[in-house]
Order: sequence, then structure tokens, then C-alpha cells
Amino acid sequence: MGNGALSGAVIAVAGAGGPAGRATLLRLAEAGATVVGADNDPQRLAEAVDAARYASGGATVTGETVDLLNLDATRDWAARTEKEFGRVDGLVHLVGGWRGSETFTKTNLDDWDLLELLLIRTVQHTSLAFHEAIQRSDRGRYVLISAAGATKPTAGNAAYSAAKAAAEAWTLAMADYFRKAGGEQGPTSAAAILVVKALVHDAMRAERPNAKFAGFTDVKDLAEAIAGVWDKPAAEVNGNRLWLTEKP
Repeated sequence: MGNGALSGAVIAVAGAGGPAGRATLLRLAEAGATVVGADNDPQRLAEAVDAARYASGGATVTGETVDLLNLDATRDWAARTEKEFGRVDGLVHLVGGWRGSETFTKTNLDDWDLLELLLIRTVQHTSLAFHEAIQRSDRGRYVLISAAGATKPTAGNAAYSAAKAAAEAWTLAMADYFRKAGGEQGPTSAAAILVVKALVHDAMRAERPNAKFAGFTDVKDLAEAIAGVWDKPAAEVNGNRLWLTEKP
């Protein structure tokens, strides 16, 4: 049914060094997956990998510093991962970044230049690098984390919302590739989008103990939802936005 159990799966995680990456590495490792993380900050990545290994009881969790803004480097990472572990069953895209402005008219287009790289180019590179391996898998998944602002932009988040919307469109095009590759039987691999308002983690709560973070998704809940994408049939999640916050 689900062709999605994580036991024995090999999952790559882009942007693995942040709070969401830490939670995701751990959750995937606990589910029995071999997890291959990448980040541009080697110290942050090493700490996340060590934490996941320790907390999951010694599961196979590795980390590699990869420049995801370099397509060749990203393709090399994908090829090494498949060669070392024999397969790639998914890519979780957690590379983030945010820039906003007080009003629409005060939008700084330098923000767009940065967000286009972080939020779009890294999606392009990881999807192009991993799509063939994911399609070869019997449970392949590409998971993009997006934001509600892509669907309902606000005046001060024009650059951010537009970049997220572009990343979603690119991911949906990848989903169409999986749909067509599946033929009459339907897709065996999927590209899905998890939509949040924003993310929150323990350190944020400690810094702002009186904040309500209304509508925010805890990184642990995000990690649980990411793992859940493998529990559903490919046809059920392919090309769909899965909302973790109220839909605008």
C-alpha cells in the first residue's frame, strides 16, 4: 500500500545542521533509516549528526559539508551517497532563510538575491541531483518544506513569499515527472510539500517564554510529518501540499 516504510531506507537531508535538521535526523534514524545529512556549516552539522547518533542508539547517521549552490558538488554528493549505500530513497529539503521588510514599498531587492539562492537554487540543485535515484527507489520521496506565505503573501514578505512559491512550483514539476514515469500504474516515487506558518523549537521558547507562537509548527512535529510522508502511498502525496498549519 504505502511503499513507504523507512526501515532500511537511505534518506538525504539538505540543511541538516539547523534545529529542524536536528529533529529530522533523529526522527528518521529512530524509524530505522540510514540518514545522510548535508550543511554548509561543518561544526553545526557535526553536532547534529552526533546528537542523532547518540539519541537513536547508534543508528547510521553521517554528515558531509556540501555547497548546495554548486550543482556539480550537489550531484557529486548524490552520486557518492548512492554508491556508498546502494540506494537513495529520499531527499528532505530543509535549507531555509528569511528576509522581510516593513512595507511592500520598502522591499529591498538585495533580499531577493539572497532568498533566490537559498530557497530556489538549492531546491533546483538537490532535485536535479537526486531525482533519478529517487525514481529508481521503490519508496522514493522528495520533501520540500514551504510556508503558508507562498499561498497568501503579505506586503512585507514579497521576496520571501515569491521565492517559496517558485520553490513549490519547481517541486510540483518534479512531481509531474514522477507521475509520468509511473505510467498507468501510478507513481512509485513522489514529490510532496509540507506547509508551515513558521517553525519553533525549544531554544526559541526559552528566549521568549511569554510568546505564544500561534500557528507555529514545532520542529519535532515537523520531523514527525516528514517521516509520515513515507507512510502514505506515493500517489496520495505526489504533487500535494500537506498543511501543518491552518490553510489561508
